[in-house]
Amino acid sequence: MKETRLLDEVLSFNEGKHIHIYKILGAHRDGDGVRFSVWAPCAKGVAVVGDFSNWEPIWMEPLFQSGVWVAHVNNVYEGNHYKYLIVDQNDNHHMKIDPFAQKFEMPPQNASIIYFEPEFIWTDEAWYEQNKAVDSDSRPLNIYEVHASSWMRHYDGSAYSFYELADKLVPYVKEMGYTHIEFMPLMEHPLDASWGYQITGYFAVASRYGDKQGLRHFVNEAHRNGIGVILDWVPGHFCQNSDALASFDGTNTFEYQNEICAMNQRWGARNFDLGRNEVKSFLFSSAMYWIHEFHVDGIRVDAVSNMLYLDYDLPPHVLNEDGTNINHKGVKFLKELNYLIHTETTAFTVAEESTAWNGITKNTGETGLGFDYKWNMGWMNDILRFFELDPLYRVHHMQLATFVFMYQYNERYILALSHDEVVHGKRSLLAKMPGDRYNQFAQLKVLYGLMMFLPGKKLNFMGNELGQYLEWRYYEELEWGVLGYEYNREYQHFVRTLNYLYLENDEFYELEYQPEGLTILQASHDNPLIIALKRNSSKRSIYAVINLEPIEHKAHRVGVSNLGEYSIRINSESREFGGSWVWYDQNVKAEEVPHDSQPYSVELVVPAYGVLILERK
Repeated sequence: MKETRLLDEVLSFNEGKHIHIYKILGAHRDGDGVRFSVWAPCAKGVAVVGDFSNWEPIWMEPLFQSGVWVAHVNNVYEGNHYKYLIVDQNDNHHMKIDPFAQKFEMPPQNASIIYFEPEFIWTDEAWYEQNKAVDSDSRPLNIYEVHASSWMRHYDGSAYSFYELADKLVPYVKEMGYTHIEFMPLMEHPLDASWGYQITGYFAVASRYGDKQGLRHFVNEAHRNGIGVILDWVPGHFCQNSDALASFDGTNTFEYQNEICAMNQRWGARNFDLGRNEVKSFLFSSAMYWIHEFHVDGIRVDAVSNMLYLDYDLPPHVLNEDGTNINHKGVKFLKELNYLIHTETTAFTVAEESTAWNGITKNTGETGLGFDYKWNMGWMNDILRFFELDPLYRVHHMQLATFVFMYQYNERYILALSHDEVVHGKRSLLAKMPGDRYNQFAQLKVLYGLMMFLPGKKLNFMGNELGQYLEWRYYEELEWGVLGYEYNREYQHFVRTLNYLYLENDEFYELEYQPEGLTILQASHDNPLIIALKRNSSKRSIYAVINLEPIEHKAHRVGVSNLGEYSIRINSESREFGGSWVWYDQNVKAEEVPHDSQPYSVELVVPAYGVLILERK
């Protein structure tokens, strides 16, 4: 690349406007050798060292006053290992990774690796054509959240490659009726126990999971099978390891200049300076890299609250001059990020945000942040607290199950039962439920039935659908063996059946974020503890009667909008789902008895801890 063109690209990087800087900085084939370029604005000197130089320094030259250092090195080949030697203003030497490297050694080794872009032939055109004309709000979105190396493992404990996951995971997700796979971070990170949320390589597939071609193959196969792919991504904070981005040139480079703002005490990490132009170019380019290079359909932005508030972390804090706690740099960054993704790509964005910030999913032109969806973490916490209660006391805490009705249209929510709720002593979903195994599974079916009938897209963490008893453990595969136990396979069948019901009935998503899409028929704060809901499309309705207590209710009346015969599509307590009902009348007739503000009603026997789903024949 000619120096004048390189300088133009770097100036765009300096201005915070470059969105593909990974194609410029880093290590790239250039003529007969490789051009190394790295941003280290306060360094006194920078050298590249590698196995091609016997780890002796090859000193780099500054590119005018851009903060970028450049060297052209011959006799460098794909697969060579390298690092940068940074000399700070106090003559201290720091050995660093390449922040723009697209391949690294397997941890705990940490050298960057020369990587030349291989050819990949995509064959997922039909997937894009299928989704092009469909409004994202009014289509099904049922996500299976996955940790790549602990979903399934080989007998020797080694993790599956992306090619093996394409052969095993994609068909499983399709057969289970999910629409998307969401991977916890696949970017390079040094510690397995961080689950990928402490990133060092923002442009590299984690070597423990595979390589760039493997991930491309996986996404391509997922798309060919009608499954979308979402990636978790962490633009707010990064790994504080001394060999990576932290204090990169001997000063706070990628992180805030103020050390209080730079240090993330809660997570033992460093906070990106979201107002610094070069950092913005770095992060914008990282988002574009994962979307463009891997055809991913969505980006879930982790820990958004940490970017919105100056006092989200442990004290001490540095607030605004007027005493307010809004991180204006973070707000502006998120707006620009969402605007960029929505104008440059077809991908959607999801916010993992844990406060009541208003406007997460409103358009940036409407003073919103511009995300497409937000995890409803309030509902997740409330509903799990409710189900952990002894059934005797639930009548006094019904607001935990019904409070969501007060705010469910404030944002475009995803209802998530995520990995965060089944680790660190919180127990698995099944183990949260009181009672014996039979009643634990009955309540688990009630929880899943309620989630599927509430407005909002859906997310279920891997293993939840198995009813496994142990917490998720990142170092082992799921407890697939439990499918040989009583109730587990029947519960998995129940989840699959509900997933397909969701896919096949547009009442669940055509009017998802509009009040007319839901009619709350019953949500009692007294006995009986029954929630009855009607989900509506422009053409028809489907009903659910959900019993939250271990008491059967005979002759229970529920309002319906039309006369005629109604079929019970699903009874969670039928034998096929692990229940005790051998037979039940699958058809009931509506009567001219007004009820629940509806002109007609049906009379039902509602099973203890049961879910009944009805529709008019």
